[in-house]
Amino acid sequence: MTTQIRFLGVAAYEIVTSQGQHILVDPFLDDNPGSPVKSHELERVDLIVVSHAPFDHLGDTEQIARRTGAPVICGGEVKAYLIAKGLPAEQLRATTWGIAVEVAGIKVQPVECHHWSQIQMPDGSFASGVPIGFVIYADPGVRFYHYGDTALFSDMRLIAELYRPTIGCLGITNPVEILSRVSGPGRMLSAEMGPREGALAAQWLGLETALPCHYINPDCDDVREFNRYLDEAQEHGQAVPRSVVLTPGDVLTAKGNHEEGN
Repeated sequence: MTTQIRFLGVAAYEIVTSQGQHILVDPFLDDNPGSPVKSHELERVDLIVVSHAPFDHLGDTEQIARRTGAPVICGGEVKAYLIAKGLPAEQLRATTWGIAVEVAGIKVQPVECHHWSQIQMPDGSFASGVPIGFVIYADPGVRFYHYGDTALFSDMRLIAELYRPTIGCLGITNPVEILSRVSGPGRMLSAEMGPREGALAAQWLGLETALPCHYINPDCDDVREFNRYLDEAQEHGQAVPRSVVLTPGDVLTAKGNHEEGN
């Protein structure tokens, strides 16, 4: 009875439950230079969960959903976009913070996410919506938190109290390999959370295992700094999760409340 969590780069994950169900989260694969798999290579997809609309999170949802028929859990703006692209409305389950859903036999709890979401529709107009974090109930004792690109906020403690995520991914840096796709004057100085904020989020969420993410190459200063903040907190007697740094393609094996990475 184990759950397999495979990191696919940036914020994309594939979760395979103990019952063999395959869940994709934010499947940015084809244009992701770090992804070990491309969308057409996925043999089985039972559910797609999308946090918000930007290219590095919505990713290849349209193509995968069209090819496999997998249902999609998403926000209203993503649903509107996918319908405009020709996907049937009955394949799409729109939700937002607080509205728990069960799709393909998987319970998903949407949670607060401090970010933004906007996408250009096929007719040239723009759709905006509410970005979503998720707690995915993959297996008994395995509750996977996906941060949805959120910034730090203090009610993460409330998410811990209500939904008790055990494993969670936290964006603490920017994938430098694709930053050229984000236009604008000047330069970005940080991601939505920096290493210190991500370490606080990992503690406030009460995670047992923290997965720093939003990178392609984990060999970067932000990841090292994230781990340093957790180590310092532990030295001061604070409860901290175990940090597991995954390279795209790596799999974390979770069993109940005990995880082992490889």
